[in-house]
Amino acid sequence: MPEYEFREMYVPRGVSRKEATRLLTDEAEYRHWELDRVRLYPDGSRRVRLRRRIIRQPRPTWNAAPPGAPPSAP
Repeated sequence: MPEYEFREMYVPRGVSRKEATRLLTDEAEYRHWELDRVRLYPDGSRRVRLRRRIIRQPRPTWNAAPPGAPPSAP
């Protein structure tokens, strides 16, 4: 199962829907966040939760011989 990191954003009520869309699009396009949840409050403000997948790189094993090389002696 993939692991995600999350980021909370608060969009005040004075921000138009178009501006909020632009802000979230920039986060998605340039910082690789995706929309997880949006909560719209009665006063017009929004609480947005973004997520992005955590990609874990396997750690290199420094004692391993390169492919095709004979195994090292202990």
